[in-house]
Amino acid sequence: MNLDQKLDRVVQRHEELATTLAAEGKRDRQEFARMSKEYSDLSDTVEAIRELRKIQGEMADLAPLMTDPAADPEMRTLAEEEFKALKQRLPQMEQRLKAMLLPKDEADERNAILEVRAGTGGEEAALFATALFRMYRRYAELHGWRFEVMSLNETGLGGTKEGIANITGKGVFARLKYESGVHRVQRVPETEAGGRIHTSAATVAVLPEAEEVDIHIDEKDLRIDVFRSSGPGGQSVNTTDSAVRITHIPTGLVVQQQDEKSQHKNKAKALKVLRARLYDMEREKRDKARAASRKSQVGSGDRSERIRTYNFPQGRVSDHRINLTLYKIVPILEGGALDEVIEPLIAEDQAARLAEEE
Repeated sequence: MNLDQKLDRVVQRHEELATTLAAEGKRDRQEFARMSKEYSDLSDTVEAIRELRKIQGEMADLAPLMTDPAADPEMRTLAEEEFKALKQRLPQMEQRLKAMLLPKDEADERNAILEVRAGTGGEEAALFATALFRMYRRYAELHGWRFEVMSLNETGLGGTKEGIANITGKGVFARLKYESGVHRVQRVPETEAGGRIHTSAATVAVLPEAEEVDIHIDEKDLRIDVFRSSGPGGQSVNTTDSAVRITHIPTGLVVQQQDEKSQHKNKAKALKVLRARLYDMEREKRDKARAASRKSQVGSGDRSERIRTYNFPQGRVSDHRINLTLYKIVPILEGGALDEVIEPLIAEDQAARLAEEE
């Protein structure tokens, strides 16, 4: 099927949905909501198709004028200039539409569970994990998303062993999924008298939030332990057994929550994280075969892949997947310039998928 046929089908589907949604009579609410979303999702594409068709129509109108020997020379020159300008716009519009027609990641519109863990490097790694967790919090605020800390395991010296947050808003996972992997930092620790540069790392995992309908968890597959929560250094912060540890026996996944005073709330949070991890495992299994033929693994979310280096002495941030280097380490860690890294990652992933389609 060529591009024109694909575009015709999109317009036809958009018109069908408009007719059905406007029809009288009783409707299934879930089906109505699904169709409304599909109609809304197609609207931007249809608008772009109309713009493309308008360009093609104007070019078709100008063509006879350019070749008409009886036409006024000045008018013919104007027509040629306009035709040339429209011809330059045409491939850009076609490329934009091809990108819009690419299959969507079903998880893109979902909220996300963010997990940041200190890796190799001791306290330096924990301090870096704190900086990354704060970067994502600020990035979320700038996008108008809600950032809810679900669990925070701190070192007592300002570092973070593990931080888990639920980020909710429009298109959260679509933007943050490229952040999964190993983030490396190179800097001179404040406690280092000799001024030697240390390298440490933190791992980031961004998981699409899963609903109960996505992942069914059987109670008999769970081992639930309750205990007293504790703060940094083992200091007791709660006198009741409100902390919860859930082990998913079939996979061996363990989730622990202790931030709430209520055992019920901690269990609900732990199940939310467990559900996201199980859903992510299913996605990973399903995507592995598909990704095997991919030349680019930009959006693969491989947890073990070193994706980015933050070099403080040189003030640079390098993303190794797309060979991008920006000398904006402070604005990036403040969240304001993180889009300057994420946007090229989205573009690269899109370009790789378009190449596969051709």
